[in-house]
Amino acid sequence: MNIILFGPPAAGKGTQAKRLVSRRGMVQLSTGDMLRAARSSGSELGKKVAAIMDAGSLVSDEIVIALIEEALPAAEAAGGAIFDGFPRTIAQAEALDDMLARRGSRIDLVLRLRVDDAKLLDRVAKRFAEEGRADDNPESFKVRLSAYNAQTAPLLPHYLAQGKLVEVDGMATIDEVAAGIDAALAAA
Repeated sequence: MNIILFGPPAAGKGTQAKRLVSRRGMVQLSTGDMLRAARSSGSELGKKVAAIMDAGSLVSDEIVIALIEEALPAAEAAGGAIFDGFPRTIAQAEALDDMLARRGSRIDLVLRLRVDDAKLLDRVAKRFAEEGRADDNPESFKVRLSAYNAQTAPLLPHYLAQGKLVEVDGMATIDEVAAGIDAALAAA
């Protein structure tokens, strides 16, 4: 089973993905993790990624898609992939659909962790004050949240039209979110 986890930064995607990896044996394909791993690998693709990241530029769809395609055999062998941070655009979603179709596979379910932006910002500000995590800086978080909402909004109708989109209350407790995800997976 291949699923996509959608949700803004700090919505709990990583927590839920780790749970799915642990309980279901699925492979989490986090583009951020994959880019960092490619960069440190020393491979030809890794060298390209490092040069782009060192220049402060965004890694192209072509490279991100190549990284995803490279990781698919391991995910298939494990019984499925959890796409985290990908796709972010309609073009990426279409490329993913095409790539999976060529492999006789597809996205089975798209789980959107629905959150309240204002409450999420409060959560992040509190965590920043308590833990001092640099990625929780409230001002930079607002920019990241805005970018997420702008980029992801067009994807929701894309997957809704395919009958794959299920929303889960991302503001619930970790266990309640997990139960919502389990129910959606059981129904898929």
